[in-house]
Amino acid sequence: MSKGWPVTSVTADKPSLLQSRIGGLPRAFWVLFCGTFVNRLGTMVEPFIGVYLTQARGMSLASAGVVMAVFGVGSLTSQLVAGWLADNLGRRATLAGAMVATAATMIFLGYSTSLPAIIAAMAVLGMVVDAYRPASQALVADLIAPHDRPRAFGLLFWAINLGFAVAMVAGGWLAQSGFVWLFWIDAVTSLVFGVLVWRAVPETRPERTHQTGGFREVLKDRLMVAYVLITLMYTFVYLQAFSTLPLAITGQGLPTTAYGLAMSVNGVLIVIVQPLVGHWLAKRDASAMLAVGMAVVGAGFALMAFVSTTAGYAATVAVWTLGEIVTAGMAGTVVATLAPAHLRGRYSGLFGFAWSAGGLLAPLIGTRLLSVGQGTLWMTVGALGVLAALGQLAIAPAIRRRLRSSRTDSDESRSPE
Repeated sequence: MSKGWPVTSVTADKPSLLQSRIGGLPRAFWVLFCGTFVNRLGTMVEPFIGVYLTQARGMSLASAGVVMAVFGVGSLTSQLVAGWLADNLGRRATLAGAMVATAATMIFLGYSTSLPAIIAAMAVLGMVVDAYRPASQALVADLIAPHDRPRAFGLLFWAINLGFAVAMVAGGWLAQSGFVWLFWIDAVTSLVFGVLVWRAVPETRPERTHQTGGFREVLKDRLMVAYVLITLMYTFVYLQAFSTLPLAITGQGLPTTAYGLAMSVNGVLIVIVQPLVGHWLAKRDASAMLAVGMAVVGAGFALMAFVSTTAGYAATVAVWTLGEIVTAGMAGTVVATLAPAHLRGRYSGLFGFAWSAGGLLAPLIGTRLLSVGQGTLWMTVGALGVLAALGQLAIAPAIRRRLRSSRTDSDESRSPE
């Protein structure tokens, strides 16, 4: 059970640059960090699943689309279920169990040949592959004091992106030797993550008290509901990068490699820039930084209405990537601020639900806007990004009041009688 936030000593010595970036965080966090990095190193199946279904299993585009939609529905429900499990079964058990289930499902899917078996495997995979996220977010909120949470969430963001960047390159190369390698690597890295957490991360779920509640209590929190709706709007904007952007680029007569080159800017900037500015951003107000980042992301996508070359798309990707870097660590920090300790899993699950819902809506609505015209798509998306930023600014004062209140309650609970 939770032992409270770690206490770090304060000395007169000025911390070194490295200490200011990574110092003062508990060992359990670094286990989570390393496990997350290893897990993302093996994320090779999801990015290439469409290619696998059509090339290795000979499915039509329509059939592959149905299979991937089944995966999306599973992902939509998984965040709510995983949030409930994190609060009731525990953070460690939920995270480790989700990773073991992911490993088993990956192997089953890799060797499935019939359509019913593939559909069943994809439905289960959608349920389990990202079920670790609510537990991971709740773990960080349990382990890390409020003033250090932006830094901790930012470090996890960096680990995820570094691992994923490597996985994209390695996955494309390994797929040429046979897709089964992708499934085995994804399964092994998932299993490693689960074992690491089970063996080296203590359970941090707060002791059960008279306080109870479920998602009904979460939905009564109007501030959280507003934040989730704003997140859904932002997610719809951001996920156009992985749904309509490749269609828009090829629609301009550019080769498919143009999309890969443009998106490579995203990975390079995150890996290089985020560690340099993360410590500075962590000292800023999370809600304000989140609003700034959302606005920059929206502006970056709006600029795509005016470009038609690979270099032009790469430049716009650079703009919205800078906005993404500003938001790194801030979204999870806000969720941790809003959530009571005994409901952190459910709050994180509802937040994750917004991302899953955005993943379904982005291609459905985005492709329809694209059919009207690229200008219509990108200007609409840009406007929604700015609207999300304004919404975040509107609720920022209430979030800051919630933060002050939670700090006061925490100080009172730890004060001597």
